[in-house]
Amino acid sequence: MLKQQLNFKLSQKLSPQQIQLMKLIQLPTQAFEQKIKQELEENPALDSGKEEVKDEFDEFSNTEEDFGNDTIETEINVDEYLSDDEIPDYRLSANNYSADDEDKQVPYASGTSFNQYLKTQLNTFRLSQEERDIAEFIIGSLDESGYLRRSLEDLMDDLAFTQNVYTTEEKIEEVLFTVQELDPSGVAARNLEECLVLQLSRKTPTKSVELAIAILEKSFDHFSKKHYKKLMSKFSISEEELKNAIQEIEHLNPKPGGSYASNTKIVEHVVPDFTIRIVEGELELSLNGRNAPELRVSRDYSNMLKGYKASKEKTKAQKDAVIFIKQKLDAAKWFIEAILQRQQTLFVTMSAIMYYQKEYFLTGDERNLRPMILKDIANEIEMDVSTVSRVANSKYVDTPYGTKLIKEFFSESMTNDQGEEVSTREIKKILETVIEEEDKKKPLTDDKLAGILKEKGYPIARRTVAKYREQLDLPVARLRKQI
Repeated sequence: MLKQQLNFKLSQKLSPQQIQLMKLIQLPTQAFEQKIKQELEENPALDSGKEEVKDEFDEFSNTEEDFGNDTIETEINVDEYLSDDEIPDYRLSANNYSADDEDKQVPYASGTSFNQYLKTQLNTFRLSQEERDIAEFIIGSLDESGYLRRSLEDLMDDLAFTQNVYTTEEKIEEVLFTVQELDPSGVAARNLEECLVLQLSRKTPTKSVELAIAILEKSFDHFSKKHYKKLMSKFSISEEELKNAIQEIEHLNPKPGGSYASNTKIVEHVVPDFTIRIVEGELELSLNGRNAPELRVSRDYSNMLKGYKASKEKTKAQKDAVIFIKQKLDAAKWFIEAILQRQQTLFVTMSAIMYYQKEYFLTGDERNLRPMILKDIANEIEMDVSTVSRVANSKYVDTPYGTKLIKEFFSESMTNDQGEEVSTREIKKILETVIEEEDKKKPLTDDKLAGILKEKGYPIARRTVAKYREQLDLPVARLRKQI
């Protein structure tokens, strides 16, 4: 039996130019500047600066030249590539640029790396060459927090294979104890317990310090889980004695290497793409001026066109040159138009977000954030959700309350007991406040937190409270307990 079936498939393909435009929209300011620099290097028809270029080739527009058997279209409208003004038109299209064209950079002080700081201290110890090699290898194996996460056996094997140093685990541990005497206190520890004990061992040996060391060495599990009653029973101590010992531990640094920035680490400096200011009670939005570069067609390429038109005989080389010039001019024209579209898209999108969240931007109170999803803004500006997403996920805005990632203003909604839609950000803020003000000796469980939120008019389930609490990076009640 023969079966006929007709299938219809609807597909939409983006042109290469549309894909490139989407990529341009997604780029934050600094990456956008790099893209422009790359385009200027790759396309000789594109130029930057304020050099005035006159239109001298009106007659050259919309013409066809016959070269024997080949007809080559050279419909090059030079007016579209050249500008009579020193400032490109797209910079004058809207006064939405901030007055921060100067390059604002935060200076970073150069200094000694963490590893080098430790190695320099080795000079204060009397070490053999083998011991120094092992010590430096240990220092080089520390992570960013200052911990030694590798086993002594692994270190021994690597020393043999990479440094030609043949030694024993006992010898490595002996040198490790020397490295652990370096500053900052607690460095080169193999775990948190050892790190804290190393720091306490350098303190003046008071009763509280000695008790703190004993707790860490003998009952670290009870301490980490905050089983205070078990600790008081095991060590036969009062609540006050336990509190003093815990205070000693709480003043220690769990990441001794964290305060030292490695000079090999790349530090990224965020450049806000937008600025929002309150002027006479009204919101004012501006786009960072660095998003509006001055680009135009190169004068050299204009002269090449002039030379082509003036020549009486059209050689094969000239034909090829005209085709090449046309391609580069088209690319330059498209890139300048794409920059304009990028600027308009960024400004329109951020403007819609700003007015949608007007109450927040006027007050800075996160409780005033309205529920807002990508589709809300996409419908407002009649653009695709993916376009709004590209703006929100990678751009920053400088507000009177600090520099914010735009996607932070988006949140889902829920209905309160009054039937009103409220932002989940508002609920999280209230949840955070309730936890901050709780009795730390009897922290609130997720069930109790859900009950409190319900009393405040937000009927949400315990599992939802747990999800919001985790998103706020707040631990469970047991771990929030203090003595």
